[in-house]
Amino acid sequence: MPDTFALYRKLTTLPLGKQAFSFLFAQKAPYFWTVRPQVREVRPHHAELVIKKRRAVQNHIGTVHAIAVCNGLEAAMGLLAEATTPKGRRWIPKGMEVAYTAKSTTDLLCTADTDPVDWEQTGDVKVRVKAIREDGTPVVEGVITIYVSDKK
Repeated sequence: MPDTFALYRKLTTLPLGKQAFSFLFAQKAPYFWTVRPQVREVRPHHAELVIKKRRAVQNHIGTVHAIAVCNGLEAAMGLLAEATTPKGRRWIPKGMEVAYTAKSTTDLLCTADTDPVDWEQTGDVKVRVKAIREDGTPVVEGVITIYVSDKK
């Protein structure tokens, strides 16, 4: 399995590289493909992607379904974790706590952020996640906890 962050850095130097990476990333965890993530940026401690408001992810009131938003946030968290986890360590999601703060009426920017100090030891790492409408309004905010341990 190629290193996700290395693949991102390699592909994004090519024309249409971000689109190719977005497709390949969503194939690694096929459930992510349901929201068709469009990766915008990946670096240690930060990742962002866009999920388009389209019929397949809408709920009965025509907004992006809350679980689709959470899927986008988890994808962003995964990209951050792949770019940030120190060599010799591994990560796995442990839990998610989110608040739905506004209606998801447009395409959404999903972000994930941590600070370097969060990664100094093994154990729980709290990844801050946010989904933001095109007008800048946060629609979902929360924390995804991942468990970081030494590789065996």
